Amino acid sequence: MATAERPPPSRLRTWMLQGLSDMGKSGGHMGPHAEPEPAHRGQRWWRVMCLTGVDYFSTLGYQPGIAALAAGLLSPIATIVLVIVTLVGALPVYRRVAEESPHGEGSIAMLERLLSFWKGKLFVLTLLGFAATDFLITITLSAADASTHLVENPHLTSTLHDQQMVITLVLVALLGAVFLKGFLEAIEVAVALVAVYLGLNVVVIAVGMWHVMTEGHLITDWSSALTAEHGNAFAMIGVALLVFPKLALGLSGFETGVAVMPHVRGDDTDTEESPKGRIRGTKKLLTAAAVIMSVFLIATSFITTLLIPEREFESGGQANGRALAYLAHEYLGGAFGTVYDISTIAILWFAGASAMAGLLNLMPRYLPRYGMAPHWARAVRPMVIVFTLIGFLVTWLFDADVDAQGGAYATGVLVLISSAAIAVTIAARKAGQRGWTIGFAAISVVFLYVTVANVIERPDGVKIGACFIAGIILVSLLSRLARAFELRVTSVTLDAMAERFIRDMASRKIRFIANEPDRRDKAEYRDKIEQIRADNDMPEQEDFVFVEVTVTDPSEFEASLTVRGEVMHNRFRVLTLESSSVPNALAALLLHARDTTGCIPHIYFEWTEGNPFANFLRFFLFGQGEVAPVTREVLREAEPDRPRRPRVHTG
Repeated sequence: MATAERPPPSRLRTWMLQGLSDMGKSGGHMGPHAEPEPAHRGQRWWRVMCLTGVDYFSTLGYQPGIAALAAGLLSPIATIVLVIVTLVGALPVYRRVAEESPHGEGSIAMLERLLSFWKGKLFVLTLLGFAATDFLITITLSAADASTHLVENPHLTSTLHDQQMVITLVLVALLGAVFLKGFLEAIEVAVALVAVYLGLNVVVIAVGMWHVMTEGHLITDWSSALTAEHGNAFAMIGVALLVFPKLALGLSGFETGVAVMPHVRGDDTDTEESPKGRIRGTKKLLTAAAVIMSVFLIATSFITTLLIPEREFESGGQANGRALAYLAHEYLGGAFGTVYDISTIAILWFAGASAMAGLLNLMPRYLPRYGMAPHWARAVRPMVIVFTLIGFLVTWLFDADVDAQGGAYATGVLVLISSAAIAVTIAARKAGQRGWTIGFAAISVVFLYVTVANVIERPDGVKIGACFIAGIILVSLLSRLARAFELRVTSVTLDAMAERFIRDMASRKIRFIANEPDRRDKAEYRDKIEQIRADNDMPEQEDFVFVEVTVTDPSEFEASLTVRGEVMHNRFRVLTLESSSVPNALAALLLHARDTTGCIPHIYFEWTEGNPFANFLRFFLFGQGEVAPVTREVLREAEPDRPRRPRVHTG
């Protein structure tokens, strides 16, 4: 009632936390999207391709310029190497990812299944750090390149000179505003943007090719310069292989392609367990996107290298970050060039929207399940504010420079692709597919080489990735610590014997003894009862039921609880439980016993020996340790009404 008396804070809080739900549970709302449609509905694969294409195809806005800066005259040859790696390496890898993870979890979910306990969680958090690098740098880099196209437009240069930082920040802020209002991916908009943008690029490429062919000396001059600089074809290929890692931006888009799988229309016979139609459609999506992009990359790198003076690619040059826009203005006039700039700005900005949506969808798939997200992180709007502010910071640190952000973006992309290649290699090996195992292993080696080479050449990507990883791990562990005393058991199920024990005790008093199982012989149970009676000064006629919890995976956060009853040595009644946390399992059992019988249960502990801080760390990391006080604290948080709270006794 107190909250209702303060309308302004209440309205703001309600608006900020709108859509808050338990994302750790199956079927919970994930991120800003509506829940995916059933497998037999959704959208045609080519329409969903346009959705991921606003990210993938928009790299044409800056990829040719980056290739020219990195490879110079060798840009077309290095781009061909990139295309070969795309079609022979990345494409088969992600087609396999689509088979193995058809619900949009991507390669991270495949690797998550391979590792258990805390090492698995930390590994996933590390990959999430690189994914955050990829998506956030996509937002800031795309906004920076969009502002470059705006500032460098001949009609606006004088007005917007030196305003690129401000424009980039405004674009990032507008992106955040869209999500704060409530963003649902508009496939219709994506289809229109991709169709217009690719259509305009076809015109630019056609005109560029016509100029190259009609001015025959361009090809002759280029080939002569290549020969003079590198000697022979083998030397050119060797240098292209060395330069190729710098062009890794052209490999973006595959992770987004599998992330949007739930939106691909499947067959009427598809099920969530076996969505064969969705998988087939996604494979078409990935293949079509890769082939289309490969054609555009080769053509654009060729015409930009031959038609644009090398000095224009450098910082401050008119083609820096906007090579194709430069050609559009140069050969098709200011009007067409302005239309091209508008389409480029729109698709680059919308690429940021796709990245933000991917980021907001990716984190909720993992962090809430691990108990590693603050309560407010389950709502979209607070996370949008966080990511927008981080986008501001990254833009400021990189001074809204497209070239400076390329290394960080490439690192995020390459780490995700490398992890996907390793994941499908392991999957093929487990399936006994020797040929695919060897092939995927070779692809993994190539991507690992490219990743390492990129890191050595441009270590800023790893630095930014390390910052994101450190931030995610720190926030995750602090969130897990803050939620340590939550009741994390989703349901309690008792077998017939366990129900009989509790029903029998309910006619008198429900008294449990928490016992850490050791030898489980008659002497252990007899001595435990005598100790509890002596410590709590209880008469001999009181009877007890032992409760024994076996810790399974202490890194898990939420799980159901199954309770089994057995009679040991024809005398001692014992309830056995398996859980990730001893105190949470005991608290859940006590509350369940109270709710089913109407009686307040009692549980008896002996004090845990050792340093309390060390014991708490044992509880936090391994699910056991300072059991008695933690059980009491879990009960206190779960049941604020003290008279109804189960009783905890420690002697």
